[in-house]
Amino acid sequence: MAEEEATDRRSKALRTESRVRGMMLGLGIGDTLGAARGKLPPSGVLRAGVSTQLACFTAEGVIRAMVRASHKGICHPPGVVLHAYGRWAALQRIEVQRMRRRWGSSMGEGEWPDGWLAGVPMLAERRGSAPATVAALSRIETPHDEIATASRGCHALTRSLPIAVVGIGWAQQAGDFAGLTHGDSAARSATAQAAVLLHHCLTSTPPDDDHTGRSDRAVRQALEAGAATLGALDERVTDDARRRLLAAMQHAAGQPAQAAVLARLAADATAPSALLGGIYTAASFPGRAQLRDALDFAAGAPDGDSVACVTGALLGAVHGFEALPLDLVSRHELAWVLDTLARDMLSETTDSPSGSEYVRGWDPHWWDRYPGW
Repeated sequence: MAEEEATDRRSKALRTESRVRGMMLGLGIGDTLGAARGKLPPSGVLRAGVSTQLACFTAEGVIRAMVRASHKGICHPPGVVLHAYGRWAALQRIEVQRMRRRWGSSMGEGEWPDGWLAGVPMLAERRGSAPATVAALSRIETPHDEIATASRGCHALTRSLPIAVVGIGWAQQAGDFAGLTHGDSAARSATAQAAVLLHHCLTSTPPDDDHTGRSDRAVRQALEAGAATLGALDERVTDDARRRLLAAMQHAAGQPAQAAVLARLAADATAPSALLGGIYTAASFPGRAQLRDALDFAAGAPDGDSVACVTGALLGAVHGFEALPLDLVSRHELAWVLDTLARDMLSETTDSPSGSEYVRGWDPHWWDRYPGW
């Protein structure tokens, strides 16, 4: 009996790992395929999009926030994630001196930007624009609650997707992370909804026949379960927003994979459009074998990169990384980075490799990789 229980625990851990890796890699290849409108070169490296770059720094910031909380006892996670976006901006050569004045001075003689992610060359390459994020960061020396723009742009949501990994409490607060730079209430609401739905995709128990990959019920079941919990977000999700979300799911059931419906639901490059378009597409192509078709369809949305990014994250979270198109994952320039961050988020959530203020950690290099400040 003990051996069977140990095997079950191991199997569950491996399934969880596969789904988190699938979510991170899915958002990356979705972002890339969407930006190319589904027309990728037949060979060569596939470039990441700016949503993927920012999502990497969100994941790193979340890990560093958890490390800080373990070692310092107090932490304001959105502030730590904002610092992560500052490191991204510095690598991108955006407002470098302003970023250094804001954060580099805290390092004394230490090197800044710090942490392992700052050493990834591809994250210093321009892979698109994020105007609202950049505009907010340009005001980084003013109080945090004054830097956000009035934007409802899609990057508020797409960059925040990794927050879903670390628990429902974090997912419910994802709108606060969006609000660091995007002050529009609809953007914050859509981001919180997306994180809650994605968390359910990561943690839902599929029907028995879904373990064989033959059933398409797992995706719809996870989305329905997540939608049922959105009332916990209180005023952050209005009745109208909830109705539009449920309508997108109903359209997928009654009118699946219709380009005109997708264009109506996801009409522009905003966070609400990314959410509704991603939900509609994932629910229209819920089968494990349909994942590439889903991404190709999402890429045809008016803002294909954000819709395909959300679609890839949702379907990767349910089906696991093994279901992702191997030819795309193997060619993606940030695949290793995304995969490493997925594993490290899980490690920090379940095992705290650097220990805590009172407990010695088992990984002596973890703090250097993820400094908790």
